[in-house]
Amino acid sequence: MEQIESIKEFGGWLNRYRHLSDTCHCTMTFSVYLPPQAETRKVPAVYWLSGLTCTDDNVRTKAGAQRYAAELGIALVMPDTSPRGDDVPDEPECYDLGKGAGFYVNATQAPWDRYYQMYDYVTRELPALVEAELPLIPGVKSITGHSMGGHGALICALRETGAYRSVSAFAPICHPVDSGWGQTCFNTYLGDDREAWKAYDATELIKAGAAEIPLLIDQGTDDEFLPGQLCPEDLEVACAARGYPLTLRRQEGYDHSYHFISTFIGEHLAYHAKALSA
Repeated sequence: MEQIESIKEFGGWLNRYRHLSDTCHCTMTFSVYLPPQAETRKVPAVYWLSGLTCTDDNVRTKAGAQRYAAELGIALVMPDTSPRGDDVPDEPECYDLGKGAGFYVNATQAPWDRYYQMYDYVTRELPALVEAELPLIPGVKSITGHSMGGHGALICALRETGAYRSVSAFAPICHPVDSGWGQTCFNTYLGDDREAWKAYDATELIKAGAAEIPLLIDQGTDDEFLPGQLCPEDLEVACAARGYPLTLRRQEGYDHSYHFISTFIGEHLAYHAKALSA
């Protein structure tokens, strides 16, 4: 784990690292914001999973999250959205497939399966690495994300029972088996068995009996991807059928951008900080 950048912000440090990933078989880059409290003690962490076309840079420069993290005494762990490198398969003409579009699944189809193991990377390899090398409290973590990353946050929390203290999402892809984005990635990475896709679908995991963890979701009503891609109403129906704890806040007039995220990121981090201190 090599530190390649360090910038002081709000009394803490925004650091960038790279390492050779055993899971993704390539060099991965990620960022971590360590609040000022990390100078004297270990702190809990919130993992942020970004959306299509993003790297670790989008959230750390656009969301305004570090100010709140400093006040709350929590670290932010911000991985990339896919494996990278010359040997990594890609579809350069498709923004929603390949590099920048790992979709937080473990690919099973060649040639993607050697590299696109993003689910194991964000739930296993990366937490083990940062908890061993940085002043983070082992096992005390929450998760959130945006769009494709909101999907990732939801499925990680739903599948990894007890691993996360809390979960939230901004404009997540709630039902990817019925979403154009989800279908493109699932068919490519996982093959044409639609039953296998359900293991990476928040709505289907709720239907199948996933253990309860309260879900907090913010969705802008003017989001250009709301019709046909994000499907929050499907998740809402699945949760209602089970009495599953869901807070779905429809935010009037907001779109899909980081302007939306930056407006509500403070509320999300406060939500996670409360769970992490319990």
